[in-house]
Amino acid sequence: MRQVAVGILASILISSAALAQDAALGEKVFIKCKVCHQVGETAKNAVGPELNGIIGRKSGSVETYTYSPAMKSAGLTWAEDTLSEYLKSPKQKVPGNKMAFVGLSKPDDITNVIAYLKQFDASGKKAP
Repeated sequence: MRQVAVGILASILISSAALAQDAALGEKVFIKCKVCHQVGETAKNAVGPELNGIIGRKSGSVETYTYSPAMKSAGLTWAEDTLSEYLKSPKQKVPGNKMAFVGLSKPDDITNVIAYLKQFDASGKKAP
């Protein structure tokens, strides 16, 4: 019985570690995103909108960016789960949006880039 309990505990710990987010690795993944997006205190809109304070933000809400009608009417709030689905397949999550990026195929890349983005508040300041 003790071996079963130890095995279950080990499985839980391994699963938790696999789901852990790593902002430093996310910064490396974000290099793919930098082609179109900026984040940080000097971030500006580029091909895509700046991504400061993305978690909790409504889709299509950066006033100085011209979104597609699909993104404006998507009615999403960017939480970790919605952002994860979007980063996996932007065209599937919001059909008709203008983001040309095909998506991130590795779940770890998605969780890590979200961890990286979560560090920045709406003004672009990075949490300590």
